[in-house]
Amino acid sequence: MTDKIIKIETRINNVLFWLCFFVTFLAIFMALLEFFSKGEYPPSNINIFYVGILIIYALHKEALRFLERSQSKRVTKGGEIFVYVWIIMTACLYLLNFLTKGFYTQDSTALLSMSFTALEVGAVFVLARILKLLMIRLFNKK
Repeated sequence: MTDKIIKIETRINNVLFWLCFFVTFLAIFMALLEFFSKGEYPPSNINIFYVGILIIYALHKEALRFLERSQSKRVTKGGEIFVYVWIIMTACLYLLNFLTKGFYTQDSTALLSMSFTALEVGAVFVLARILKLLMIRLFNKK
């Protein structure tokens, strides 16, 4: 029974991963367009939607990992890549903006918005990991 549930939840998790990947790509594209246009494009306002999708994926992923602990085979998850991409991209844009003496942020708050998104994505990751550790601690008490 558990194997059947894991297979179903793994399929759902794969769909959630690709949805999150697509929304991440979309959010990054809009953020970069806003940044490089120096404020010509309006703020995308996708942050709340994006972080919500990411929370759903992260919670489901950690629940599936916990369920898989009872099984011998492990399935690799790639959700952490969202955190790394946002952090690296934002840091690179800060460096670019610094080297161009603020050229891209003169009339734009795009970099600030990306910073908040990167921090929110990081917070989702950390909170999901904390939840996982709490679940392990709670259920491993004997």
